[in-house]
Amino acid sequence: MEKLISEFSVGLFFWQLVIFVSLILLLRKFAWKPILSAVDERETKISEALDQAEKAKAEVARLQSNNEALLREAQAERDAILKAARDAKDAMITEAKTKASEEANRMIEQAREAIRNEKLAVMTELKNQLAAFSLEVAEKLVKEQLSTNTKQAELANKLVSEIKLN
Repeated sequence: MEKLISEFSVGLFFWQLVIFVSLILLLRKFAWKPILSAVDERETKISEALDQAEKAKAEVARLQSNNEALLREAQAERDAILKAARDAKDAMITEAKTKASEEANRMIEQAREAIRNEKLAVMTELKNQLAAFSLEVAEKLVKEQLSTNTKQAELANKLVSEIKLN
């Protein structure tokens, strides 16, 4: 019985070995290639996904750097525009003040000239009126003094004697 068990064990072992080897050969022929190709394909896809993730990360870093550079450039341009606007404002204010001062001086000079002209006109008018008034007074005095013949003769003699003296 022991021998039988031992032969049975060897036979069983042999058939188990044959079945195992045939199972491995069958698996190798039909299952290993699809399984290995699926594993390789998955590994390739994972590797490609990691490469794409690295590329995307690099692109994001590049875009962020570009955005920061654009932001700095925009801020510098904004500062330059604000400075130019301030300078233009200051220049406009200075120009307006200068023009206003010149206009005020011109208006003052025109007013002074108008006052001088008006003063001269008033003085001329006053002299004319004074001369007319003086003539009227002189005429009245002369009429009064020359109202009689004797007064006329006295005046004529007086004038002649003054002329002879001169």
